[in-house]
Amino acid sequence: MPKIEFKGHSFEVSKGRNLRKALKAAGLSPHNGAAQQINCKGLGTCGTCAVEVLSGEVSPLNKRERWRLNFPPHQITEGLRLACQIEVQGDLSLRKHSGFWGEKKGD
Repeated sequence: MPKIEFKGHSFEVSKGRNLRKALKAAGLSPHNGAAQQINCKGLGTCGTCAVEVLSGEVSPLNKRERWRLNFPPHQITEGLRLACQIEVQGDLSLRKHSGFWGEKKGD
């Protein structure tokens, strides 16, 4: 079973599990601040669950994720991924950045 490391926590999930659902089931959130209540609930349209995959195996970008990461405040070149669109394929190490959408790298 793949192991996920996020915000100082480590837990295992089954391969193919949706990352957003796995984080929430572990009592963690891929959202910052008010985005924990105001988000698209996994539809891939708001972009507030953006995370940086530091290492590991995830599914490739799908059309919806590519679409959302191609307009502000995101830039697809920043390398962020939407937790709600990712399927876990192997061990993962993740980072959540600051900002409503988690887009502020380096803060």
